[in-house]
Amino acid sequence: MMLAYLVPIVLLVLLIALSIRILPEYKRGVVFFLGRYQAVKGPGLIIVIPLIQSMQKVDLRVITMDVPEQDVISQDNVTVKVNAVLYFRVVDPEKAIIQVENYIVATSQLAQTTLRSVLGKHDLDEMLSERDKLNNDIQEIIDTQTEAWGIKVANVEIKHVDLDESMIRAIGRQAEAERERRAKVIHAEGEQQAAAKLVEAANTMNENAAALQLRYLQTMSDMSNKNASTIVFPLPMDIMEAFKHMKIKGTASGGAGSGSGAGQGPDSGISTEETSGA
Repeated sequence: MMLAYLVPIVLLVLLIALSIRILPEYKRGVVFFLGRYQAVKGPGLIIVIPLIQSMQKVDLRVITMDVPEQDVISQDNVTVKVNAVLYFRVVDPEKAIIQVENYIVATSQLAQTTLRSVLGKHDLDEMLSERDKLNNDIQEIIDTQTEAWGIKVANVEIKHVDLDESMIRAIGRQAEAERERRAKVIHAEGEQQAAAKLVEAANTMNENAAALQLRYLQTMSDMSNKNASTIVFPLPMDIMEAFKHMKIKGTASGGAGSGSGAGQGPDSGISTEETSGA
């Protein structure tokens, strides 16, 4: 008699033990009743009746996925190898289980194809200098397509862009040429500014004669500070002006004398002819 009651009790205890499931805070359980979707349960204690109900667990934490290295041909026909890292999480466990067979594998394949297609539309310079823009473009495309699977893509980061040795040398030469160009432009701009300042200084000295005299004295002071054997004799500017006036007067008097000698020649000739005729 006792055995007849003990067997059902043991079976009931085993059934209850098999029905009890405990899910942590970061997991959810998608429960199916006779193969049909019933509900999303968790976290905590969950009762799943064996043979009638089934449950698949889904992790809600952020998943870090390493996108394998991809061979990409850029828009300017340069072959590079690019790899990236993808951060995503499940926001709708029901869609993640029902709408796709394996959401992790599907997201990985989608990330690889999107990485190749997006980078193939850009030049090599854009890949190296505009990574933030490319990351945002890839993230938006993957997030839009995985939304139907109940997945939210948080971020995509391009890790490495590997180039051939010949391309690295070419980029180095290009960078060196760019630095030389900038140096020449800066030097030319400096010469232009210096010329403008010299013109401004010349105009200032032209307006005030004392400024030129002060500059003259400053130059002599600078020369005296150097250990040189040069002997400088200061000469006032007024003396130079006097010599200049004397030269102008001498030139004017010389021109007047030559003009008077040329005027006497015809008069003398005429007087001689008149005497001989008389």
